Amino acid sequence: MRDPIIMAKVKEILGALQEAEPGHAVEVRVPPYSAIQCGTGPKHTRGTPPNVVEMSAQTLFALMAGELAWPDGVSTGAIHASGERSDLATLFEKIRIAP
Repeated sequence: MRDPIIMAKVKEILGALQEAEPGHAVEVRVPPYSAIQCGTGPKHTRGTPPNVVEMSAQTLFALMAGELAWPDGVSTGAIHASGERSDLATLFEKIRIAP
């Protein structure tokens, strides 16, 4: 079951990512809460996208709070990032959301 408070926070953060980097080149997934497309580059329309980032809600919150650095999340497997445009470290540095 999806917690509505967690879902609202995830959607707020993903919305900020889309606003900071509009586009459709990277799919960012936070199952089971939400998924978005963002980033400049070729638009993905069918099948599995070539650039995918997936993480838990807790990992997303840790990134936003500065408790987890992007490279550490990727190296530990907390962040699954595939494709040439999937490094979103600088994008996460650009957005700030009040706790």
